[in-house]
Formats: sequence, structure tokens, C-alpha cells
Amino acid sequence: MAERRVNVGWAEGLHARPASIFVRAATAAGIPVTIAKAADGKPVNAASMLAVLSLGAQGGEEIVLASDAEGADAALDRLAKLVAEGLEELPETV
Repeated sequence: MAERRVNVGWAEGLHARPASIFVRAATAAGIPVTIAKAADGKPVNAASMLAVLSLGAQGGEEIVLASDAEGADAALDRLAKLVAEGLEELPETV
């Protein structure tokens, strides 16, 4: 299973707009991805807005992105970059 640990780069954490950006990016990845707070490790579906919001991930908090699908490494790298840098859209390349 591929995994990336990253700190949330959005000051407001994964709430409202940042969560929406992240969920759209996770859905666009085309593979199943989970996200969890590193502290408690309970993974949820990264393509579910309600699930991502339920994490309550704060700015600077460490999260874990994971997938066991083919092509997961590249997808997780792109999602990790999005989260770490608090970007407004998914980067096309790493």
C-alpha cells in the first residue's frame, strides 16, 4: 500500500473550501484514496466531502493519504503536494 504523510498547508485546515478542493482532486485521481489524521489513524474515503469534513483536520496537523491501487504513487504525490502547499487546485505534475 502506498502512503504519504503530510502536514495540512491550509491555515484553516481541511474545512469548507479547502476540503472541497481536496475532495475534487481526490475524485479526479481516478483511484480509491483514503485520508486519516496521523494521530488517530482512522481512514475515511478521500472522495467524500462529509467524510473529509468529519476528520476536522486543522492547519499544520499531520494527515496520512493512502491507496493500494495501480498508479497510487503518482496520485498520492500530487494530492500530498496539494495539501502540503495549500494550493487552490491540483498540480498537473509533481
